[in-house]
Amino acid sequence: MTTLTKKADKIDRLAELMQTSEATSGASLWREAMRRLRASKMAIIGAVIIGLFVILAIVGPWIAPYSPSAQTWRGEVFANKGEFVGARDGNWFGLDHLGRDMFSRILVGARQTLMVGVVSMLIGLIVGALVGVLSGAAATLGGKAGQRIDTVVMRFTDIMLSLPSLLLAVSIAAVMGQSLTTVMIAVGVVQIPIFARLLRGSMLVQGSSDYVLAAKALGVRKKRIVLTQILPNSLSPVIVQATLSLATAIIEAAALSYLGLGNPDPAIPEWGVMLAQAERFFDNEPMMAAYPAIGIIITALGFTLLGEAMREALDPKLRG
Repeated sequence: MTTLTKKADKIDRLAELMQTSEATSGASLWREAMRRLRASKMAIIGAVIIGLFVILAIVGPWIAPYSPSAQTWRGEVFANKGEFVGARDGNWFGLDHLGRDMFSRILVGARQTLMVGVVSMLIGLIVGALVGVLSGAAATLGGKAGQRIDTVVMRFTDIMLSLPSLLLAVSIAAVMGQSLTTVMIAVGVVQIPIFARLLRGSMLVQGSSDYVLAAKALGVRKKRIVLTQILPNSLSPVIVQATLSLATAIIEAAALSYLGLGNPDPAIPEWGVMLAQAERFFDNEPMMAAYPAIGIIITALGFTLLGEAMREALDPKLRG
């Protein structure tokens, strides 16, 4: 099975969950899903990690003990000689190669990391949703002409899905130039085909529902059916994917920053940039790289755990 087929099948499976769940249970989909989430240890752990990360990103700049760009202890660090200052009183995570407080930079960098992940996900979600609505509405209620539009849009989407996501993001970032905005756009573009195919698949499932057939029989306009009936009932799997995409966006944004395609200002802390700066000093002070790496891993893990728990909560095969 090709990579494209695996990606497409996984996305289409998620798109089917909501309709299948509603058909197998009289209870509200989200009420039942929330019940399962409250009982899921995986969901609780993921939510706690995300909550702590968001709080840290919001209050970090105010509780940081020092300025993240101040080279206050520059005279104590000699990077060219391999002499660094580790954790100590007043500098809980030690100092970086320029004598800056690592703990303060980790705290402030959390906001940059969260902003990049959220904005990237929103770019993919908004543009992907527009494409998905166009394709899904055309395929569901557009007749033969709509099916042709759907085919063209989905073939273009499949081409994007067939490309390795990180390679596509690196290519876009390299063309646009080094900046934080470039990273957000590059990672967001990679997410577009995922949301587009997911929403389109969900709308196709909803398009064959009894309430849509009844609306057609009553003469309700197609545009109204799409906007007030099909689309609102197709958003559940998209919300799940948005949570999972945040984890992917954070990792891919950190990867682009690590490759030197992120924010060109090294004074502004961001975990991916910090990881890149620490690489050449890894033999002498590995903790400089460990702190931002652990932050990226734990944060991505939190979003992944919650997203997977939401996916399972919507899957009727896993219901107890």
